[in-house]
Amino acid sequence: MIPMRKNRKVRKVVDMTIHTLRNMVERCCNKLKNSRRLATRYDQTADSFLGFVDIACVRLWLRHLSA
Repeated sequence: MIPMRKNRKVRKVVDMTIHTLRNMVERCCNKLKNSRRLATRYDQTADSFLGFVDIACVRLWLRHLSA
């Protein structure tokens, strides 16, 4: 996380649990975009696109389990 400027008058409070969850979701989305088919949206219909998202998620999950 990027630290705030020292001369800022009002400091923002950062909830680290929300930040951690957001970071995890963004990393997952980036890993899914490594699949060329998802990144370029080759699929014609929303159903086939969501089906491939499911397949890609299962592949990520299995890779995580084997590590």
